[in-house]
Amino acid sequence: MIRTYQLGLQAGSRTLLENLDWRIGEGECWSIIGRNGAGKSTLLRTLAGLRDPDAGHVTLQGRALVDWPLAALARQRAFLAQARHDAFSYRVIETVLSARHPYHDNHYWEGSDDQRIALASLASMEVAHLAERDVRSLSGGERQRVAIAAMLAQDTPILLLDEPANALDLAHQVSVMGLLSRLCREQNKTVVMVGHDLNLAHGISSHALLLMGDGGWRAGPVAEVMQASILGDYLGHPIEIIEHGKRKIFIPKEDQT
Repeated sequence: MIRTYQLGLQAGSRTLLENLDWRIGEGECWSIIGRNGAGKSTLLRTLAGLRDPDAGHVTLQGRALVDWPLAALARQRAFLAQARHDAFSYRVIETVLSARHPYHDNHYWEGSDDQRIALASLASMEVAHLAERDVRSLSGGERQRVAIAAMLAQDTPILLLDEPANALDLAHQVSVMGLLSRLCREQNKTVVMVGHDLNLAHGISSHALLLMGDGGWRAGPVAEVMQASILGDYLGHPIEIIEHGKRKIFIPKEDQT
């Protein structure tokens, strides 16, 4: 679905990522893991076509990302930003319906199918009852679920999410992650997400990409990459893994100093 070739990313004079050769397959769920400032969000924006790489290039379904017309690209990948700012007083349903615009080549106004998809997306995020609310009146967690609903309404095979669990309570963190996992398993969608919770990432991801923040990286199946010694190096703090039944629980080791 997505490939990067010798991809390089810079932040001013600092090298974030160097020579990234990465392949993301259909139906895979990837977590991007690293310290603050390691380039996780920068990489996700580059995959979405919202930022040009500093070296190398990205392809989407075998076609260079820069060669995709914007409307066609919007039907292939959806992007959830880490934060958003609502400058205008839109209703929640209007906010979600805006994600249907890539399918309006020959008309502007939404049709009954768009309404149905938008309402179903809101229901999947348990916010259908907020459809007529002013989006600016929502709590942080409600607004995040509305944003994810809009992403679902865009109905793309690739979902790129920057900290999807941000501002969500525990129950909704679990339900959102479970939904993303089901989309990969049942609809063969491809998910790439940034997050800081190792337990959530390990619970649903098939693969992980670790970023060192100095150009270094490591990619592979979670069983190979999400090991205590490896994670400790990339996160800058020793990690302990506890086995609980079939689950692995990741916790930071206590500072002995």
